[in-house]
Order: sequence, then structure tokens, then C-alpha cells
Amino acid sequence: MKKLLFTGAATALVTPMKSDGSLNLEKYKELIDFQIESGIDALVAVGTTGENAVLSAAEHRALMECAVKAVNKRVPIICSTGSNDTGYCIETTKAAQEAGADGLLLVTPYYNKCTQKGLIAHYEKILENTSLPAIIYNVPSRTGVNISVDTCKVLSAHPQIVGIKEASGDVSKAIKIIAACQDDLAVYSGNDDLTVPLMSVGGKGVISVVSNIFPAMMHKMCRLCLDGDFKSASELTLQYSSLCDSMFAEVNPLPIKYAMNLMGYDVGECRLPLGKIGEGAANAVKNELMKLKLI
Repeated sequence: MKKLLFTGAATALVTPMKSDGSLNLEKYKELIDFQIESGIDALVAVGTTGENAVLSAAEHRALMECAVKAVNKRVPIICSTGSNDTGYCIETTKAAQEAGADGLLLVTPYYNKCTQKGLIAHYEKILENTSLPAIIYNVPSRTGVNISVDTCKVLSAHPQIVGIKEASGDVSKAIKIIAACQDDLAVYSGNDDLTVPLMSVGGKGVISVVSNIFPAMMHKMCRLCLDGDFKSASELTLQYSSLCDSMFAEVNPLPIKYAMNLMGYDVGECRLPLGKIGEGAANAVKNELMKLKLI
């Protein structure tokens, strides 16, 4: 069995911005301390929730370096370095390794709509240029590319590919990946609301959006699953299911950043082209936070 980067809950960190739209690295450090003090199992820097698509190369590197230093080996820190440009991804991956990251999160190339053969070649080329372990990331609703079960099986044979973040929303497919790859590929839920169902059939955890505000709860839910107490884990899922739904009332990370600002975390707005959350989604988030007495 391959050595896993983590089991349990990893938070896909938001990227806090100042009022002028620049990075707020001091706030980033505060968020990281809060996550670790709350018992989170791992952290993911500069992913989709971290608005990586609107960051410059210099900002991406600054966030990775800041995250690694702030974590200071207290939990695994996984840096998202994926791109639709293999060459750019390699350079960002090298920067992550130089910064001291424990592992990589590599989304499928977006927009290009590459073939499964191209996808395999893309990952192999990246990993020729680093010694870090990697979690591949399947989110076809955003990228236009869906990693097939057969491709997962091929990639699971690569010694550096240790897991997949499965965010297709298709539990049946996740089950097929687990069945096909067994211990060669850890499967992590990329959807907060599917964490318990996926872990009940062998998933190893979640890379979570909601844990930006509820790290202790997500850690507890995953720990219950890992301990085989799916009844208690399911009760937590039901308790927070409406909140999870509200976090995706509009495209991520608009709702989670809005929620964090309401709760006093002061993480700023999303950069364009996302900008501000719509009124309907904002009301949905606010109502859920009020029900849970968080604001």
C-alpha cells in the first residue's frame, strides 16, 4: 500500500484579499493557525477555492511559500499546481517542491479537453520533474475533462500518484474507482455532502470547502467514518446538509467567502470574473448561518 498524504479532512483554503484586491498574507496565516488548532488533518493551498485561476504566477508562489511556512510541518500541506499548460504546471510544481510542500493537487487540464491518453502523458510528464507525491483532481463540471476509471487504473500504477480528489458528484463512479484501484489509489471526496457515502465504501476522506468555517466538525465526521461509526457520521451530515447546500448556491468560492465575512473572518471578496455573490445565494447562506447561530 502506498503512503497516503493524509486521511480524514483537508481544507481547501480560501485566499484572503485586502480591500484593494491584493493578497492578505497575514490573514492567510491566521486562517491556517485556526485550521490546525481546530484539528484539521491536512491543508490544500491555492486550489479552486483559493482562486488559483485569477492569481499571477508570483502570487501563486507567494501563497505556497506562505502556507508552507505557516503550517511549519504541523499537518501535511498540499499545494495545487495544476494547469492546462503542462510546461507551466511543471514550473509551478517545481516551485511548490522548493517551498517545501508535502504533496501536490493536480487538476485535469481544463479547456483543452484532452484525450485520456493525453491526460496520462500530462501527469507522467509533470511527475518526471518532481519527487513529490500527487493527488489527481477530477472535476469535469469545471474542466470539461472526466478521468475514466480505466485511466485511474493506469495512473494508480504510478508510484507518485497516491490519490484522487473525486468531484464529479457521481458516487457510482467513485465506487468503481475504489474497486478497480484498491490500495493503489486513495479516493477523497471533492463534494462535502458526499463525504460519508464515499467513505462508507472505502474513501479515505474529503478535500472540503465547508471546513473553512467548520474544520473541527469535518475532522470529527471523517474520524467517525474511519472508526466505522457511520451512524454518528451520518447524523452530522444531516445536521449540516443544508449549510453544505448553501455553500454551493453559487459557484465556489463565492458563498464560502461570503459566509466567512459574515462570521468576521474578513477574507475579502472574490476577484473578477466572480466578484460579488448574488442576492439569492447570499440570503441562502445568511439564513443557514443564522439557523446554526453562527451569526
